[in-house]
Amino acid sequence: MSLRIEGAQCGGVAVEFDNDNDRDSPVIKARNIPRSALIYLKGPKFLIYVSGALSMWGDRMWHFAISVFLIELYGHNLLLTGIFGLVVAGSVLLLGALIGDWVDRNPRNKVAHGSLFIQNISVTVCSIVLMLVFSYKKRIEEIWDGWLTVMVCYTVVIVLANVANLASTALTIAIQRDWIVVITGYNRGHLAGMNATMRRIDQVTNILAPLAVGQVMTLSSNVVGCGFILGWNLVSLIVEFIFLSRVYRIVPSLSIKPPAMEHQSYLEKKRERKRSQGRTSACPAAAISEETTSMHLQEISRTPVCLHRLRGLLSTCREGWRAYYRQPVFLAGLGLAFLYTTVLGFDCITTGYAYTQGISGSLLSILMAVSAVAGLLGTVLFTKLRKTCGLVNTGIISSGLHLVCLLLCLCSVFAPGSPLDLTVLNIGNVSDVGGMTGGHQRHGYPLRGSSNQPLLPDRSSIHWTNNTVLFENMPAGTGPESYVSIILLFLGVITARVGLWSFDLTVTQLLQETICESERGVVNGVQSSMNYLMDLLHFIMVISAPQPQHFGILVIISILFIFTGHTMYFLFARKVKRKPHTNT
Repeated sequence: MSLRIEGAQCGGVAVEFDNDNDRDSPVIKARNIPRSALIYLKGPKFLIYVSGALSMWGDRMWHFAISVFLIELYGHNLLLTGIFGLVVAGSVLLLGALIGDWVDRNPRNKVAHGSLFIQNISVTVCSIVLMLVFSYKKRIEEIWDGWLTVMVCYTVVIVLANVANLASTALTIAIQRDWIVVITGYNRGHLAGMNATMRRIDQVTNILAPLAVGQVMTLSSNVVGCGFILGWNLVSLIVEFIFLSRVYRIVPSLSIKPPAMEHQSYLEKKRERKRSQGRTSACPAAAISEETTSMHLQEISRTPVCLHRLRGLLSTCREGWRAYYRQPVFLAGLGLAFLYTTVLGFDCITTGYAYTQGISGSLLSILMAVSAVAGLLGTVLFTKLRKTCGLVNTGIISSGLHLVCLLLCLCSVFAPGSPLDLTVLNIGNVSDVGGMTGGHQRHGYPLRGSSNQPLLPDRSSIHWTNNTVLFENMPAGTGPESYVSIILLFLGVITARVGLWSFDLTVTQLLQETICESERGVVNGVQSSMNYLMDLLHFIMVISAPQPQHFGILVIISILFIFTGHTMYFLFARKVKRKPHTNT
């Protein structure tokens, strides 16, 4: 008699044993180890991990490199970088619902392949344009007195990079918000494991990918850096296409859309219901006369087709935001978006402030690596807490841990060595915003609390690496009067990453589990729009208060936004916990 046991669930393959003695035999076990490993390597989970790693690595390299390229193109000026950031955020903010609706409306394989192709081809073409611009920059600038560079080259680069970002958003929604749920068979434990693993991959690539492309650009040139990114995207396109196609074949449920009107998205269904209601209300017992009907058709025919399409797009956006608001997890998703309005992260703003406080670039790199480790610990904490406390309680615990750690950042505002000075907010100092009014300040590197230097000095003396700003020619023997404030700040930022990433994974899984399949794309698209909107607010904050003396105020405002976001989650959790009692 033969017995069957599951060798590996990911591939749906069973391993057979003749009897119990054979199953317990050490020789049989040793033989089955490589067989199980082979099954896992061919399974959908591993293929998704590899495909996600390639995609994230390419995204991180590109996001880092395009910022450096835009600065180099415009003569060490941040104007193009600022325009690019505004275009990217504005595009996702306006088109997030449309992207999500497109994901819902089309088959999963076409969405994944289309997004993958558009993203990688856009980056490839943009890299070619940048290589040509860097190679023939002097000749191009002589054409039309330099207007060819401004009107064509810069515009093409920013537009292509923005298209790549929109395609990346669609791919992320499709794979990480939809495919993963189906692959795990809606099993909460397996879903939590895949979410945590994808986040760990993201944390590792966030550190290593920019360092890799940064080394290539530093040791060679920007042209070689563009060529490296171009080659990576072409290879990644082929590998990801093959892997995603295989996953789609070996997981039959991916080819199945919601049974009711499976080729239509939720928004299309809603629009059809409205049309049918309009027809029934407009047609009472007596039928409409042919003359009235013909007049109505003539009126419609006079309206331009483009106007009809514009109305349809606006209607899709409006209904998408309504669908988002209507979700049971609306407060949890909105709370997560509020966490994006913060300066308490390892971006160029915080690292630029740290530099003005005497922290060297090498130390900032070490701190960033430690923060990545803290983020990885957050993914481990999430999986442990979810098993023992449940998903909703995991969010509560993670929120509390995040807020407690941020108290250190709040203490840093008033600790010794803090440059906080509210007098710089007086009207008399408005003309000196940015610290650029005096020519003697431009290349200075003041590190004491009384400095009036902007958070990021002149870029001509900067090396860029993974959102961390490394400065040349730092004055030796200078520093703030006390390092207590900056130590408390980074201690709070690093330890808070544990609770932050655990909370992020909690809300992500709540969205995956709660949103129905037909609305999954559009709701996650609106969630992306909300995230970008709140991220825009934090840049507006910095523009409004750019001095190091203002940074303490930005920290306080950031903590208030974070506290508001977690409060929204607490209200959501309270509502969820009260439901069983009200139903009974």
